[in-house]
Amino acid sequence: METRPRERGEIVLAAAIVMIVVQLAWKFDLVRRTYFRQDDFTFIARGLEQQLSWDYLMRVDYGHLMPGPFAIHWAMGRLGVYNDVLAHAVTIGLQAAAGLALLRLLKLLFGARPAILAPLALYLLTPLTISSLSWWAVVIETLPFQVALPMALGSQVRYARTGRFRHALATAGWAVLGMVFYVKAPFILVLAFVLTLGWLPRARRRPAWLLYLAVIAVYAAVFFRQLFTSVQLTNDTVRPALPDPAVAASFAWKLLSGSFVPAALGGPWRWHPITDDYAIAATPPAPMWAALGVAAVAVAASLAYRRRAWLAWLTLLAYLVLADVVPVMIGRVVQLGPDLGGMELRYVSSTAVVLAVVVGLAFIPVQGEERPWRRPPPRLRHAWIPVAAAVAAGSVWSVAAYTRLPLGQHVRSYVETGRVALQRAPAGTVILDTHVPARVVEPQFFYDYARVSRVLGPLAADRPDGQVTWTRRLTGPLPNPLVFDPEGRLRPVSVEGLTIPQRGGCTPVSGREARFPLPLPMPRGEWTVQIGYLNPAATRLAVRLGDAEETVPAGKDFGWTFATVTGSGTEVAVRAVDGGAACVGEIRVGVPRPARHGTPTPLQPVAAAHR
Repeated sequence: METRPRERGEIVLAAAIVMIVVQLAWKFDLVRRTYFRQDDFTFIARGLEQQLSWDYLMRVDYGHLMPGPFAIHWAMGRLGVYNDVLAHAVTIGLQAAAGLALLRLLKLLFGARPAILAPLALYLLTPLTISSLSWWAVVIETLPFQVALPMALGSQVRYARTGRFRHALATAGWAVLGMVFYVKAPFILVLAFVLTLGWLPRARRRPAWLLYLAVIAVYAAVFFRQLFTSVQLTNDTVRPALPDPAVAASFAWKLLSGSFVPAALGGPWRWHPITDDYAIAATPPAPMWAALGVAAVAVAASLAYRRRAWLAWLTLLAYLVLADVVPVMIGRVVQLGPDLGGMELRYVSSTAVVLAVVVGLAFIPVQGEERPWRRPPPRLRHAWIPVAAAVAAGSVWSVAAYTRLPLGQHVRSYVETGRVALQRAPAGTVILDTHVPARVVEPQFFYDYARVSRVLGPLAADRPDGQVTWTRRLTGPLPNPLVFDPEGRLRPVSVEGLTIPQRGGCTPVSGREARFPLPLPMPRGEWTVQIGYLNPAATRLAVRLGDAEETVPAGKDFGWTFATVTGSGTEVAVRAVDGGAACVGEIRVGVPRPARHGTPTPLQPVAAAHR
């Protein structure tokens, strides 16, 4: 009979390990279909451009101090550039570590009893983390935090029970590791403080509190210095500002009622795709109110029977407000709006591990806790089982709905097609450096880092015959310039707009300006002028549209030269400079685009097979 508690504990731990393994296999089916997206390309490109220096690592990117992710992006760029297999392996490894870390904490807090399987299952199943798992930049920030938080709290439990200061040092160390990756990590030490005061009151505390306070103070000093000095992609520094109170309140309510609570109970059941590879919550109104009702009943039940359940729920609410709501409210809600921002689950994805711990504290007595119950638990204490089954079923449904998205299929196809195109491009190829499609990197947010040279350019680094040449403006007699089409294939450049044909060969041009009327007036803008010529000798041509003029070279014999001018007008004027002479043929004025009937390289886009 003496071995029964130990045997039961071993069975519980074995069941927990099986649960972790099963959820890894389940989530891997999602992870393997993902690919890099949006700022992933920006971060990897920045890593390739810079040395592994203090300035590079400690740059605050729109409120995020994340030297750890920046170091990993730096390494990723040198390990295959877009090595999604490596990214998937890291993601699954971190997810496994997070599950094991939470299991360790639950065992330390509550013992190896069957009840700990409920909060563990909540964390493993919750859709709160699903959208974040499909975005590499979010994975490499949040998952290390989800490892560090339970490891730090577990060390704090051991410190509280043994008084050995090395456990307090371990708590601080895990918190610092979290800070290296995620800006919310200082709250780990705040949670350690609340956990100790609320459930481990006899602990020796003072030396640890001084250590934790010092760690937070140093981090705050570094963070705020970097926050106000780091230059953003907009070439300015961050200027935090509070939104309108109505906008702030609407955002906070939507994040709580439409995102966090439904997802904590198996929602959101529906998703709203933002692009092919990502979606935000789209919780229907009726299930949203049902989830809020279930949450209210669960909280009320715990308050009725468990001492200090109020502190657990208050801790969760405070964490949601201070760690999840306030940073977004200060930094991004004005740009996103309360509706879009409030349904964004990645803002609360890392809170899943906090939720699991809080649920445990609200319903399960801590080992050694005196008088854990206000009154004896009711005979219907197993009524939570059908609720848990419904939550589990809803979670599986919600995750399955998310996996029906194309995820990384189209972006992977674009990148892999671009890789093939760059490998097959002839030596010395000139490529017009346009923006990639918005589904790959949104130019409105990432500016020059959304250009093809930044996204696909690194893939040309291993060409045996050297680099291709990138140009943002077509200038001079470029032989057969190419441009990427929306599928990632290289095509000849075609200037689409107005054409001025030449009858009877070409028109002689000297130092006196020759004017060529346009079929229609050109509004003001940046226009590319393509001029055919048949010259007795190389010369230079001054090309004018309205009040804008650019001088470009033109070669000997037959060819094309390009000029890019910013102007408007009803005619194009051309003259030879430096005493030269030319004979001008067909003139095109417009915007350079991939030639619709030009032969693409490769002929077909590369199919995106799931790894």
